[in-house]
Amino acid sequence: MDNIAYVSLQKMKVDKKMTFIIGDLNFTGDYNDSYSGIYEDDCCGLVCDQESSMHFDSTFIPVLYSLALVVGLVGNGLLLVVLWKKRLSFNVTDIFILHLCLADTLLLLTLPFWAVEAVKGWIFGTALCKLSGALFKINFYCGIFMLSCISLDRYLSIVHAVQIYSRKKPMVIHSCCLMVWLFCLLLSIPDWIFLVAVEDSRRQDKSECVLVYHSDPESWHLATRLLYHILGFALPALVILFCYSCILVRVRRGSQGMQKKRAICVIIAPVLAFFISWTPYNITLIVDTIQSNQIIYSTNQISCDSNNTALNVALTVTSTLGYLHCCVNPVLYGFVGVKFI
Repeated sequence: MDNIAYVSLQKMKVDKKMTFIIGDLNFTGDYNDSYSGIYEDDCCGLVCDQESSMHFDSTFIPVLYSLALVVGLVGNGLLLVVLWKKRLSFNVTDIFILHLCLADTLLLLTLPFWAVEAVKGWIFGTALCKLSGALFKINFYCGIFMLSCISLDRYLSIVHAVQIYSRKKPMVIHSCCLMVWLFCLLLSIPDWIFLVAVEDSRRQDKSECVLVYHSDPESWHLATRLLYHILGFALPALVILFCYSCILVRVRRGSQGMQKKRAICVIIAPVLAFFISWTPYNITLIVDTIQSNQIIYSTNQISCDSNNTALNVALTVTSTLGYLHCCVNPVLYGFVGVKFI
């Protein structure tokens, strides 16, 4: 949700498009998935308003986020009840699933704030902007990292018959999870520092919860994007793909008949769910990153409606698909009989 926005230093009403001298623009980072692109020639840039994408967001986001909230809370709530009942017989996977469930639940609880922002703008003030944004970032990364931990644990236990968990020393795994949470807290530091509630003339003077970098904003923006792509997708994707590929090879050699088919389905399901949920958003975000750095377009002859709006809509749709992954996790890791391993 770390997309770049370009905001005029002066309060001005925006029609379909306006041309500014580049020197008059202040660059800030938009925490949400709305983006206003600049297409730059030698002296000037074209700044597109966001009326069309705002209309789409105000209709699409509240419905989908509400659905994700209800379904996700029900699924994760049921999973928490199941885990609580078997807390005395926890294994390593159960501990990781517990932390995954907590991270998904806390992330889902931030969605109503972004749904309200899509309709009315950010009406909650800067303090809650920092808190909501940081909580979202912490739990987003934590959920992704816990998926990687589950994959690694299954890989070690199945392929190498190595158990990293001892019932006599359960604090080892809890300590690992605590380290993951602390690392995610460190990744959220920029949100605590730079998130503010500001009014945006491109969005009918509605307030937004956005990242505002006061020095070298383009470098900050590129660095946070690269950090997200590496730690939030590429590295976990490689870990998940490698671990489950090795597990799949091992299961195909050792299991037979229906047991093998069931095992293969349970192995493939979380991999497909992860890539289907997050690959479209990451591809769209890469396109947005390239466009925001003016690598693709070097002239201002691109239509605002055909380019800017399409990218905004794509970011909204693909990011929502990613958040729905929180609703799928309870089914994949809690209720589909993953205990075959």
